[in-house]
This record gives sequence, C-alpha cells and structure tokens, in this order.
Amino acid sequence: MATFIPMLVIGLLFFIFGFVTWLNGALIPFLQIISDLNEFQALLIAFCFYIAYVVMALPMSWVLDRTGYKNGMVVGLALIGCGLLLFVPAAQTHYFSIFLLAQFVVGSGLTILQTASNPYIVRIGPHESAAARIAIMGILNKIAGVIAPVFFTWLVLADFPNVTAASIAELSASERADQVAAMAAKIIPPYVGMAVAMFVLAVAFFMVRLPKIKEEAPSGAAVHESVLKYPQLVLGAIALFFYVGVEVIAGDTIGMYGSKLGLANYSSLTSYVMAAMVVGYVLGLILIPRWLSQQGALTGSALLGLIFTGLLLISSDASTTIASVLWGWSGVPLVPDSVAFLALLGFANAMVWPAIWPLALADLGKFTARGSAILIMGIAGGAILPLVYGAMAEGLGNKGAYSLLLVGYLIIGWYGIKGHKKRSW
Repeated sequence: MATFIPMLVIGLLFFIFGFVTWLNGALIPFLQIISDLNEFQALLIAFCFYIAYVVMALPMSWVLDRTGYKNGMVVGLALIGCGLLLFVPAAQTHYFSIFLLAQFVVGSGLTILQTASNPYIVRIGPHESAAARIAIMGILNKIAGVIAPVFFTWLVLADFPNVTAASIAELSASERADQVAAMAAKIIPPYVGMAVAMFVLAVAFFMVRLPKIKEEAPSGAAVHESVLKYPQLVLGAIALFFYVGVEVIAGDTIGMYGSKLGLANYSSLTSYVMAAMVVGYVLGLILIPRWLSQQGALTGSALLGLIFTGLLLISSDASTTIASVLWGWSGVPLVPDSVAFLALLGFANAMVWPAIWPLALADLGKFTARGSAILIMGIAGGAILPLVYGAMAEGLGNKGAYSLLLVGYLIIGWYGIKGHKKRSW
C-alpha cells in the first residue's frame, strides 16, 4: 500500500503522456491534408513536440529543484493545458506556425512531467524490478496511445470518412478550401475539452500527497564530481535518442504511410502500433525480473526491431497475409503486410524505455534528478530522426526510408550488450 497510491497517481500521468503524445499519430496526417504539407514539413509537427524535451529539460530540472516533484507535476499539467488551448487560434487561422508553437508548449509541459515521474518510479521500489514498474506505467501509456487516435478519428474525422491525402488532391481549389475549413473547425471542441481536463488535474495534483524519495549512492559505487562522468548515463541517453526516434517513426509515420497507400483507416493506424506495445509491456511485466533481466529484455527488443524492420523493407504493400494470420479472427481491419510489420515494431519497442532507465540511472546517487533530465533530453531523437526519415523519403520513398530504423536498433542493442556496463570513460 505504501507504493500503491503513488504508483496510481503517477500511472494517471503516464496515461496523460500517452494520450497527448500519440495524438500526433492522427494529427500529423490530418495537418498534412489541411495545410498541404509534404512528408518533411508534416514531420515538423513531431519535431516541435519533441525538441521541447531538449530545450526545456535542464530548465525544468531547475524548476523541480525548487518546487519538488509534486508541484513540478502541477506546473507541467498547467503548461499542457495552455498548449492545448493554442490549437484554437491555430485551427481558426490555419496558420501552421501556431500549430507548431502549440506542439512546443505541450512538449514543454510533458518535459517536466517526464523529468519528475520517471526517476520517481525507478526509486520508489527495488532496483531489480524497476523495469517491471515502468512496464506497468507503459501499459497505461500505450493503452492511452491506442485510445487517442481512435478518439481523434471519432470526434474529428467521423464526418470525413473517405478523406485521404490522395482524395483531397483530386478536388478543385474551392472544394478543397471548403473541405479544409470544415475539417479544421472540428478540431476545436476536443482540444478545448482536453485543456480544461489538464487544468482540473493540475488542481487535483496540487491537493494530493506523494511520499518523498531519498537519493543515496549505493555502497561501493564510484562517485564522480560531474554527472557527465557516468558513462552508463551518457550512453543511455544516446540509446534513448535512437529509441525514441525509431518509436516515433513507427507511431507517427504509419498514418502518413497508410494515407499514401489509400487506406481508409489511416488516421487510426497508430492504434495498431500502440496495441502491439501493450502486448509487449504485458509480456515484459510477466517475465521481468523473474525469467528475464532488464539488459536481456533490452537486447532482445533490439533484435526483434532489426528483424521486423528487415521484413518491412521487403514485404508487400498489397498482400494482407500477416494481418490475416495475427488478427484476422478479431474483426479488426486488415492492413498490408508492410504496414503490419511497421505496427509490430510497437512490440519490439515496448521494453526498451523501461529497460534503459534503471540501467542508465544505476549508481548515480545524488545526481539522479540531473541524470533524469539528461535522459529526457534523449527524447530529442523523436524530433530529429523523423525529420531524417522525411528527408530520406523524398529520395528513397516512404518504405525505403524505414532503413533508418536499422541504425537505431543496432545502437540500442550495443547498449544492452555492453554500453550499460561501463562505469568509467
């Protein structure tokens, strides 16, 4: 019971992370249509969201030093609410720059929430089961990720069931303008509602009590005068950079890829990735630490990522064999094999984040909060690598550009095998 209530509270935060973050999977192809964007321009939406983690991570760690974990969470929720409200003038004016500003503000709010909540979950119980605790948080996060695109499709796109990038391009200029105006107006009510919910939650978090966590260096651990002298941390941040990059590429480009293929359910395809991640999290929760170590989970995840990416690159855009075998019995709409393997990357990605955090924060002692901020900066991979993917897609095509994922999984695998063990440079 001592850890149940705090985990329940932090679990609510992880649900919010997932919901707000994975709305982008539906938002990106939506804004690509109404703002007439190419792949690179559309992925600036993800860039502005995730680059906030780099720009704001250290400032937010200073805020945490002054406010403490709980009040920092309150500040983060309020910032998210402000960012969500910016979608109102963005939708009314159709200015893409305001959408990008809104994404940056939302990302800034999530930065302080992530910086506070991740080390809290790591330190609230035994180190050996930290990945399992984060897996529980991840299940909530990815369940929200399953719900968010469906929620967006239901509230925003229900009146536009057959609108895709391909269909909108065939309209005349006047028809297209009318269609864009109608679609933009539909985005306002749900974003206002979400903003109000964030402000209500900020008040609720201000009133709740959370136990403090104590940071002490384990006996026998080397103590350095600078947080950057801990290789396991710095290399962990690099591994997180590539992990978040491959995760965002899978989750946020699958909708654009599906739209290019003319799939009617393109706006909800991110839910397929998130559902696969939920399965991966549940499996990790069962296996760790009893049958599988945290580093074993990390290495195995990287291997699966390499396998699924390789199959994605050589698979068919027409055949639906893989989807038929895996979930054809469930009534869930089938997708081409290439899209199915892209969705299965969610399963490969599931345990990477939970495994890297405890490995990277091991033996940091008093530097845990600052180390957490540095790991959060690794989320910049979600800003930069999708843009690299977008640039590659211009020359190699959408499918060929997914070869970028191979680099990410190789680096993650190296950290799981060797990098996390280093304790000096």
